[in-house]
Amino acid sequence: MRVPVSWLRDYTDLPEGVTARDLAAALVGLGLEVETVDSVGADISGPIAVGRVLSIEELTGFKKPIRHCRVDVGGANGTGEPQNIVCGARNFGEGDLVVVALPGAELPGGFAISSRKTYGRVSEGMICSAAELELWEDHTGIVVLPAGSAEPGEDAYGLLGLREDVLDIAVTPDRGYALSMRGVAREAATAYGTAFRDPADAAPAGTPGGGYPAAVADPAICSRYVLHGVTGFDPEAPTPAWMKRRLALAGVRSISLAVDITNYVMLELGQPLHAWDRSALSGPVEVRLARSGEKLETLDHVTRALDPDDILITDDSGPINLAGVMGGAATEIGLSSTDVLVEAAHFAETHIARASRRHQLSSESSRRFERGVDSALQPAAAARAVRLLAELGGGEIDRGYTHIADESAAGPRPIAVAADLPDRVAGVSYGTGRVRAALERVGCTVEEDAGGLRVTPPTWRPDLTDPNDLAEEVVRIEGYDNIPSIPPRAPAGRGLTAGQRLRRSVCRRLAATGFTEVLTYPFMGERDLEGLQVGADDPRRHALRLSNPLSEDEPLLRTTLLPGLLKTLVRNVGRGFNDVALFETALVYIPRPGAPDSAPMLRVDRGPTPEERESLAGALPDQPRRVGAVLAGDREPGGWQGPGSPATWADAIETAREVARSANAELVVRAAQFAPWHPGRCAALYVRIGGEERLVGHAGELHPRTVAAYGLPERTAAAEIDLDAVEEAGGPATAPHVSGYPVALQDVALVVEEGVPAADVEGALRAGAGDLLEDVRLFDVYTGEQVGEGRRSLAYSLRFRAPDRTLAAEEIAGARDAAVAAAAERTGAVLRG
Repeated sequence: MRVPVSWLRDYTDLPEGVTARDLAAALVGLGLEVETVDSVGADISGPIAVGRVLSIEELTGFKKPIRHCRVDVGGANGTGEPQNIVCGARNFGEGDLVVVALPGAELPGGFAISSRKTYGRVSEGMICSAAELELWEDHTGIVVLPAGSAEPGEDAYGLLGLREDVLDIAVTPDRGYALSMRGVAREAATAYGTAFRDPADAAPAGTPGGGYPAAVADPAICSRYVLHGVTGFDPEAPTPAWMKRRLALAGVRSISLAVDITNYVMLELGQPLHAWDRSALSGPVEVRLARSGEKLETLDHVTRALDPDDILITDDSGPINLAGVMGGAATEIGLSSTDVLVEAAHFAETHIARASRRHQLSSESSRRFERGVDSALQPAAAARAVRLLAELGGGEIDRGYTHIADESAAGPRPIAVAADLPDRVAGVSYGTGRVRAALERVGCTVEEDAGGLRVTPPTWRPDLTDPNDLAEEVVRIEGYDNIPSIPPRAPAGRGLTAGQRLRRSVCRRLAATGFTEVLTYPFMGERDLEGLQVGADDPRRHALRLSNPLSEDEPLLRTTLLPGLLKTLVRNVGRGFNDVALFETALVYIPRPGAPDSAPMLRVDRGPTPEERESLAGALPDQPRRVGAVLAGDREPGGWQGPGSPATWADAIETAREVARSANAELVVRAAQFAPWHPGRCAALYVRIGGEERLVGHAGELHPRTVAAYGLPERTAAAEIDLDAVEEAGGPATAPHVSGYPVALQDVALVVEEGVPAADVEGALRAGAGDLLEDVRLFDVYTGEQVGEGRRSLAYSLRFRAPDRTLAAEEIAGARDAAVAAAAERTGAVLRG
């Protein structure tokens, strides 16, 4: 809604010195979204005055008609002598009042006016058109002012409103009243405590009854319907300059006087109007819903198939209007219309909103109707329109008018609200007196009773339906910026949960090792799973389908983090980042066995019942938290010191180990085959919970088919691990005891079958060595003729240390032999000679 400040001042006297920006700040403080303050005409400067054309000399010999004019500009030129001006326009004559830009003026676009010789004569200025002054959209020629409206030499800035401040307000759906000068002026009066002059308070123009015959089929679709007519209207009467200018500043194009008046009243009062050529109507008017198969050609000359939910205005010929959205072409008012019938109605908001979207017609009328208009405003709006038609178009107002109202429909219902509710909402002690005063400033009627306040909202605020709405109004009027900022106090002894601390620790640890955290959408598609080479019987195929997905390519809730991470990796590589390490900590969604495929739809007019909550909880999937990581390119970049180190499957496994270390959990790694990893470079990850091993994820190099399907760099590695399970396996971190006694190193080389995991051999060594063993490290793997086909040699370094003494050689040898014996017993290992 564009609001010219000068127009706003017609309805409230703003304090002296208040600028447009001050007003914008005050309205923002009341909750209106003022997006911009436009200074229209700020690029116009210099002398621009009213002139009277004294004489016109037609110049010949040129390709187009040229006129040499003598124009009286009074004392605006400093001499009082007439100005000689060359002009090519033809729509004015001797004696007409015109607008003259004198030498030294500058018009929009940086067009400077000076005395210059043109067409063989000296032109001392310019006679201006509306387009040249950017007053309104007009291509008919020079601005000709009505006779007697001004005197030669009078300043044109104030007369035409060449310089205006305009507020551009983004009106939210709950504040439909702000789509009018009346509504914004009421807010401005509230902000500054000034008197508000309601333009809808004028007396009716006529008496109800005896107007054009009409009927409303169902009061539920139209609770109030008014028709008021004017006869003897001059269809060629021009729209006055002041109205054209105000419409242009508000962003509305001038069309004809009758249409301009309906638009002007709509902007002024917020009530959409429609004007018919009464002679084009056939019989009584009826407001009803559309019937199957009906069609209507609207004013944009598109024939539309009507829906049974559409509200129509009809006569004996059929539909003539799509109510609240757009008029019909057959009854359009034109340049021969002398009898005008004005319609003002209160239509059902939801019907208008659906019709506007159904027919893809968003009009100024539909924007207001769907947000809710004043349900009592229609007689006043129609009266205002017919008065303007009679005053500006020379018509005569009908003595009677049609007024159909639903007598059974009550007005705004009273709302019982506790007097201290705004206090409790805002945390400010307003008191009953201030609460009552604030609500009365909004327009509410307030009565006190034993239980608090009984508040009846005004008809122009259909959004006030709940005690909380009223509390919000009090807080808004009292000022959001007056609510003190009080930091909440954290209860003693509370802080982050163990899970929160773990997630932060994981994120910090991975970031410290070179990873970048990303957030991806929790959606995936069948194509993503096919790219991962996931089999048809894989549980990850069983995913929940969204009823309204953002993209038809991703209609499923993810069961793995990898699709989002891999697509993010591809996007980064495509932008020139060849060495990438990304991770994400997020939820996946695993449907529960036997759960329904869809969640129940709950009602919105009440809270859910215990049974409904239970059924809703039963439909929710399991949502474990996982950590996913992907790596591509060099893990360590190359440089002068040598070539870089590429990221491999081992780095993916080490990433999983870092996650486990954050939880102080021990990770067991075993070779495995699991999509989408390479079958020879895939590790299954286990933790020990309650003495048993639990699979928590996989890590390694991705399968070449997955790399090709996603367009990934070669040898891309990835890991995915269940963080909830790792947290369950972990425990509180304990500081190790640091012994001051020397360490003893022993190396052993064990020959095992190729299929024996190195982790099993390491576990056996640890179990056999006992408490003296400080650490075990695999430092060499050998396969060849010396160990035999199908076998391999694993060389381990064993570190022994006692906390209270220096170990004797016998103790070290005994612990070493016990470790080898345990490995031989559990894995079949043979000490290599």
